[in-house]
Amino acid sequence: MTSEGGRWTVSIQRMDGSVNFYRGWNQYKTGFGNPAGEYWLGLDNIRYLTNNKKSELLVDTEDFDGKKVFARYSSFSVGTECDGYVLSVSGFTNGGAGDSLSYHNGMKFSTFDKDQDTWPQNCARSFVGAFWYAACHYANPNGVYRWGADGTLFAIGVNWYHWKGHNYSLKTISMKVRPVL
Repeated sequence: MTSEGGRWTVSIQRMDGSVNFYRGWNQYKTGFGNPAGEYWLGLDNIRYLTNNKKSELLVDTEDFDGKKVFARYSSFSVGTECDGYVLSVSGFTNGGAGDSLSYHNGMKFSTFDKDQDTWPQNCARSFVGAFWYAACHYANPNGVYRWGADGTLFAIGVNWYHWKGHNYSLKTISMKVRPVL
């Protein structure tokens, strides 16, 4: 990706609901989708990109009215599989989206078939996604693709809470990582 100075590697891209993101641990580990469309890079690949090198994260979002905002984090990394792919994120800069990711800092990655969140139930099952859930989420980029505002199912969708709340599913979201030089 050449935006914001280039050298970005897309780790998550949602744009149209064409790919089912409600998947198990093994698929999140290795990755799925098409880099030209909806896409998950894979936990192993994200770990490799951020292992032993300082990396930053850019989250770009868009709503169904065409408004675009972002959140940026000056430090981003993912731990080893044996430790649950723990998320480390800090150094938030607000580009209008608000900080919905810091809540997930220090969390292990969870899927419907590997519950590693801090909630008594399985966040991935309850909110139909997979992510670094705590108890449970302010960000759910791997949630079910829905179309904008809809309060019929609480916090189900592609959510970024500090911008649009739990009952708004975004049109697009991408998370991009790059080394800090």
